Amino acid sequence: MHPIPDGGLTIDDLVAWLQSAGYSAKVVTAENGNRHIVSNTLGTPFNLFVGDCRGERCASIELAAGFSTGGKFDTSQLNDWNSNNRWCRAYYDNVNDPWLGMDIDLSPGGTYESLNDQFASWNGRLAKFIDKYSLR
Repeated sequence: MHPIPDGGLTIDDLVAWLQSAGYSAKVVTAENGNRHIVSNTLGTPFNLFVGDCRGERCASIELAAGFSTGGKFDTSQLNDWNSNNRWCRAYYDNVNDPWLGMDIDLSPGGTYESLNDQFASWNGRLAKFIDKYSLR
């Protein structure tokens, strides 16, 4: 087992983890000063936001991907997804485009093996969401 350090991972740790698995990882700073990572999987850009941070170490992350649909996505589709799928939740942003999000705890007691397994779950759910709602 390869344990995650007490307190979680830093942004730099997360960049290294993504890149070691062959993913792109660009750190961006939002207008409010918060930093997050932008990457790509399955031909789809996604964001990796850090949470529960104490100093540089963060005990959780959120993976999130949004889709521009021009208003062609409705509430019944989100309700269908959320009532029939575990782990990832769907929601609307402020312009009514659908997003898919998944939270992952890193600490206490997290391992890189668990993180890799949960990231594989993210990829599977994201592919299912894209295919189910024709979001390519």
